[in-house]
Amino acid sequence: MRKIDTVGMDFEALNALLRTTQGDTELENCLGQRFIGAGMGPRRITIRGVPGNALGAYLNGASIEVFGNAQDAVGDTMNAGSIIVHGSIGDTAGYAMRGGKIYVEGNAGYRAGIHMKAYREHVPVIVIGGRAGSFLGEYQAGGVIIVLGRHTDGRPIVSNFPCTGMHGGKLFLRSSCETIRFPDQVTARAAQPEDLEEIRGILEEYCGIFGLDARDLLQAPFTVVTPDSANPYRQMYVPN
Repeated sequence: MRKIDTVGMDFEALNALLRTTQGDTELENCLGQRFIGAGMGPRRITIRGVPGNALGAYLNGASIEVFGNAQDAVGDTMNAGSIIVHGSIGDTAGYAMRGGKIYVEGNAGYRAGIHMKAYREHVPVIVIGGRAGSFLGEYQAGGVIIVLGRHTDGRPIVSNFPCTGMHGGKLFLRSSCETIRFPDQVTARAAQPEDLEEIRGILEEYCGIFGLDARDLLQAPFTVVTPDSANPYRQMYVPN
């Protein structure tokens, strides 16, 4: 594995170097450089520090692991691969992502999963270990979002206006969600055993990365949110 000390490097120089470096790469002392790993195919990138906006944008099969926090737009429009963050992330994670997975140990900002979509066998996944900000799953059209609520500090697992404009996919919240207000265009219900079986494999992989026990997580109540296909609002976004 090649190690690159990013101290004093601007994002253009760093990304140019990454594109010409073969094999696995470790970036040390990262501090706000943008677009790291953008569009990259299969390879492994380890980051120590805080990468800037659009980490893994258009990712096309690479595996990125961050030991620290990450800023906004993690996995913007990613196609395949994985982004693992041992910390928290900013706003708009997974914007329009079409495949792959984003696993976050901590919290997420606003609009995580906005415009997420799925196509045939490509089903994107976002797992947030803590809580999520407002507009979680806004205009979600496919894929799976899971919020585990492990770091809520007594606050709700998700902030205001979750699932606004949702017209596809599923959202799982590890909470009974009594105080959370969902829009009329979705159905929020207590998850049943068959619902939890759908995400068991995802949670086992997530827990293996972060040293948790999936069985413990699955013992808590979950709420599953899906679009209400009987509501005509859906027809504003989904073609016949």
